[in-house]
Amino acid sequence: MGATQNGDATQNGDSRYATAGWAGGEQPILVVDRYAKSYGGRRAVDGVSLSVGAGSVFGFVGHNGAGKTTLIRSIVGALAFNEGDIRICGRSVRSNPVDCKRVVAYVPDNPDVYGFLTGSQYLNYVADLFGVGVQERRERIAHYAGRLGIDGRLGELVSAYSHGMRQKLVLVGAFLHDPRLLVLDEPFVGLDPEAAYELRTMMQEFVARGGAIFLSSHVLDTVEKLCDEVAIIRRGRIVRVGPTEEVRGDESLEQVFLELAREVRNG
Repeated sequence: MGATQNGDATQNGDSRYATAGWAGGEQPILVVDRYAKSYGGRRAVDGVSLSVGAGSVFGFVGHNGAGKTTLIRSIVGALAFNEGDIRICGRSVRSNPVDCKRVVAYVPDNPDVYGFLTGSQYLNYVADLFGVGVQERRERIAHYAGRLGIDGRLGELVSAYSHGMRQKLVLVGAFLHDPRLLVLDEPFVGLDPEAAYELRTMMQEFVARGGAIFLSSHVLDTVEKLCDEVAIIRRGRIVRVGPTEEVRGDESLEQVFLELAREVRNG
């Protein structure tokens, strides 16, 4: 699973992903290799490298404006970048963007769902995009919608959903095509305690099957409990990265984060 700081990304992974022509063996699920992104003349993210192996949850934390969303949008193929590369199961998002998107699911921090669709129509639209068969989609929609408690609301228009309901709907959609990489940006926002517990369980089951999760959240206690590894980004650069226990040491992740923030301000 190894993660690295600004520099070369570690190469290791899991052979369970050596299918359908995708690289497996020693390849991690996600590799970010010396990634850099500029807006105008300003470098927003500079030389970031990290990797996420099969069967692991990787936490990505930082203050607002640190560069989290910029990197996330590039990972999911929504934002071009200036330098470096991003590889998913061994394939570059630059040269194979469509192939990479097929094996990624993305839950943004503020899901924008078509309000004129019903929940069921939205999920079937997602299933169509990823070529999920009729029987498979029925079973998966029933399974995940039931677990998140929205199975009885799928016939309603999304415009009538609360923020929490929309969040649950998008989460169900993320699991429909059985992706290899889940990219989750503040996935617990708006969820009731029961749904939050269920999502944590679903995430644990997902990585137990060999998937990988890239999780961004401001809730550091949740990151600390869920993530095998964590990276802290500050002003576009990784300032701490590694196994969660090593990054936090004898302190909580929140304490480490605050101490690093103070060091930057005082430096």
